[in-house]
Amino acid sequence: MHIVDGALSNPVVIGGAVLAIGGLAQGLRHLPMEKIPAAGVLSATFFVASLIHVPIGPSSVHLIMNGLAGLVLGWAAFPALFVGLLLQAVFFGFGGLTVLGVNTLVIAAPAVMVGLLLGPRVQAGSQRSAAVWAAIGGGAAIALTTAFVAAALALTGDEFLPAAKLVFVAHIPVMVVEALLTGAAVYLAKQVKPELFDNLQEVPQ
Repeated sequence: MHIVDGALSNPVVIGGAVLAIGGLAQGLRHLPMEKIPAAGVLSATFFVASLIHVPIGPSSVHLIMNGLAGLVLGWAAFPALFVGLLLQAVFFGFGGLTVLGVNTLVIAAPAVMVGLLLGPRVQAGSQRSAAVWAAIGGGAAIALTTAFVAAALALTGDEFLPAAKLVFVAHIPVMVVEALLTGAAVYLAKQVKPELFDNLQEVPQ
């Protein structure tokens, strides 16, 4: 899911960086002190999960768990996922520094979208219904991420269209796995710590 250095055109890289900076600023404003431990755990979860690559044809796939991050953190998923991507780029060379903004945008923006759309349903629902909505959110976050990656590649040039299609098809199994894992995680969390999904705090002034 990581886009590598040199794969995108300069306008796409710059545009992605600008949008990612806006997302990070908004995310930091929505990160109260009590959410920082959860942000750290979810950042580490993303970091570890996306290190495990499974080869599929000429490509490889990995888990992201950005749907869960969005449901728990809302806008604060932006800084949490950014930290994980930055550490991966620095220590393992995944993605790259020049495309860090784009990679942050394509992974964190779907997380925020899922959190805003489905977070209230998870927060207000019973343990079982929350798990169902979370599963939908987990799969949807991966689908949106692959769509955003495909869009970034397509905006760079028509020659990347086959790669864009491959990205989506290769991640269909990941959508299913992430849906199951996200649903299971929320089912357990709603039982032991339901306040974890209270991401409707007012923005600090």
